[in-house]
Amino acid sequence: MADRIMTVNAYTTLDLLEGRAEGHGFEEEAMATLNVRTPRTDPEHATLQLELDNTELEHLPPHADSVTLTAEQARTLAEELTECAERIEAEAE
Repeated sequence: MADRIMTVNAYTTLDLLEGRAEGHGFEEEAMATLNVRTPRTDPEHATLQLELDNTELEHLPPHADSVTLTAEQARTLAEELTECAERIEAEAE
């Protein structure tokens, strides 16, 4: 990805995903980076970050999106992702 907003290194959670952006009148697909992080000292929240490869996008300027999650929200998200993973694995069997 050229002109990255997020720092991507060996500690990045997932650095090559298939991403999609939807808007009024457009839908685009691009490679994406997804990262989860907490502050190094005194963490009070988790941050979930997403960036699409802007070299593959026509309608969006270079940007990264993020949401801040409390510990409870992070657990809720983790539980939902675990349930989804189990359904995917069950279907594959």
